Formats: sequence, structure tokens, C-alpha cells
Amino acid sequence: MNTRFNHQQLLRYAGLFTWIMVGIPLIYAWQQGLAENGLLSRSMLGWVLSFLAFGILYILVAGKLSVYRRGWRDGLYLLFLTISAVAVSYYSSTGLGSVLLMVIAGILPWILPVSFGLIWLVISHLTVIPVFIFGPMDLTGWEALMQSLLYAGFSTFVFVTGYVAKLQASAREEQRRLNAELRATRALLAESSRVGERLRISREVHDLLGHHLTALSLNLEVAGHLTEGLAQEHVKQSHALAKLLLADVREAVSEMRHGGSIDIAATIEPLLQSVPNLHIEFKADQDLRLDDASLAQVVLRCVQELITNTIKHAGAKKLELTLQKLDNLLILKSEDDGIGVSLAKLGNGLQGMKERVSALNGQMVIQTAPGHGFSVTITLPLGV
Repeated sequence: MNTRFNHQQLLRYAGLFTWIMVGIPLIYAWQQGLAENGLLSRSMLGWVLSFLAFGILYILVAGKLSVYRRGWRDGLYLLFLTISAVAVSYYSSTGLGSVLLMVIAGILPWILPVSFGLIWLVISHLTVIPVFIFGPMDLTGWEALMQSLLYAGFSTFVFVTGYVAKLQASAREEQRRLNAELRATRALLAESSRVGERLRISREVHDLLGHHLTALSLNLEVAGHLTEGLAQEHVKQSHALAKLLLADVREAVSEMRHGGSIDIAATIEPLLQSVPNLHIEFKADQDLRLDDASLAQVVLRCVQELITNTIKHAGAKKLELTLQKLDNLLILKSEDDGIGVSLAKLGNGLQGMKERVSALNGQMVIQTAPGHGFSVTITLPLGV
């Protein structure tokens, strides 16, 4: 049984544990309130609802932490998560909300840039100051400020811990991507080496054995005209056998050259393995093979960039990749179910992909719209 947890899971479980511990005073106050009054007060009800809301929102946000781009929904969840944490302090008249804000600090670096995250952290803690002044603690303004800044200091430590966890997760994801690229490149090199070796052997067979058999057939044909009787009959049989062997050699050479092509689907397969938070469906024509190694390399790099672009920017859960041969064209199509954009601006990755395609006289067409995903169609001529 594998008991190892990744950084996202550790942060999630640590936050949930802290949330449960914060609920212990709530249970005690609940029992005490029921024993004294026999019903829940308005503040107790608000405390319960805000506490439960925090737990639900935290599960929604922390359940899908990613090192890549976050959607607007995550920002909205973060806002309501912070409001529920502050509400716990107001309804309970304690600093328990500040403890929950420390839980939020652990996931802030995964949602907001570092500078905005720190500003969010400090402001959220300052909103609890009225609780320290007007609540049972009855602190002065200066004391309440110091109390809030003390909680903010603890939260900063948690924030840095979460940021380091994000950096480590990002490094691990980069290592996974590079390993996938390495495996795919290795597969391409192995296919290219196999093709090259088959072509070399076919050339040698054709040039050496084919040449000798052709010369032998010509000599036997000449000998057939110079001999008579039984000897001539044997020469003619030898001539027929030489012609048959020459035809077999030519057929074998043709088959070797025909089989000397790259299985592009097998080359792409390593790029599709263990991609985080993305389901990839890959379909390719059966027995689709490429004779040109440079074309196979461009297809491989395009698939790699399409997957990376989807993970980083699309916010998609599913990516469909299709590769097919139509007449004398090779068509690669990518379509995701992400957020889409109103105007497709080419970043470095897509621009580099377009340049590779253009170098082979191919075309790249992008189709996208907000809420309708991102689609890329690449058309490459065969035999260039």
C-alpha cells in the first residue's frame, strides 16, 4: 500500500485537521448553550453556519490545487472562504477566525501571486481587530492591532511553507514533463535508428547481391547461346533460377524499404502518460507510419506543446488529440474543454510550434471562444 502523500495532499489534510480542532470550542459552546437555554442563539447559529461553510469551501479550493493557472471561480471561493473565517471570529467573539485565516495562508500561494497573497493575508487579519476591541477580550486599539499582527506573523510562516510546497510541486511537474519528453525522444531515435538500419541493409543487399545476380543472369544468358544439347538445358535452368533469385531479392529489398518507416503513434505515447489533472484521449489512424524523421520530430514537438499549453493555460479536464492521414496530408487536431479565450494570442510555445509547421510548408489554425475551449488544427504535407 502506497502511503506517500504529495504536497497538495499534505496541505489539504493539515488544513482540514486544523479546521476540525477549531470546531472543538464550537462543540463545547453548543452543549453549554443548550444546557443553559435549551435552544441555539443567533450568534451560535451564525458560528455553526460560518464554520461549516469554511470547511466546505476549503475542500473545494484545496481539493484541486495546481501549480498552473487558476480560474476565476477559485478567486471567488477564496473570497467567501476568507469571509467565513472572519465570520467565525465575529460570531464566536474569539480569535478562532484568525486561526482559520492561517489555514487559508497555506493555500494562498497556489491561488494568488506572492505579492497579492501577502496583501490579502495582512488585510484579512486586520478585519478581525474589532473583535479584539469590542469582544470579551476588551483590548485597546493598539493591543488589538498587535494581536492581529501576531496572527499575521504566524500566517506568514504558513504562507511561506505553502509557497515552498508549490515550488517543489512545480519542480516535480517540470521533471515529469522532461522525463516524458526524454522517453518520447528516445522512442523517436530508436525508430529512426531502426529505419536507418533497414535502409542501409536494403541498399547493401540491392547494390551487392542484386548486382552479382544480375551479372550472373546475363552471363548465363550468353552461355545459353554458346552451348548445345544437355549442357544448354542445364544453363537455361540455371538462368531461370538466377532470374527467380533476383526477383526475390528485389521483393525483399522493397519490403525492407516499405517497412523502414516510423511508428508515430508509438513515439507519441510516452508524452500521454501520467499527465496531472488532465484526461487525454489520443486517436490515430491504424498503422500510421512516417517515412520522414524530421516530419515525425515536428509532430512530436507539436503534441508536446499542445499538452503543455492545455495544462498551463486552458483550465481543462479533457484533451482530445487526433492524428490522421488524408490524401497526401497529415492532420493533427487538438481540442480541449477549457475556458477558451476571446482572442488567441500566440505565446512563445504556440509561436514556436507555428514556426516549425511553417518550415515544412504546413498550416496551423486556432479556433477558440470564451467558454468553448481551445482547438488547434495542424496540416502538414507528406513527402516534403
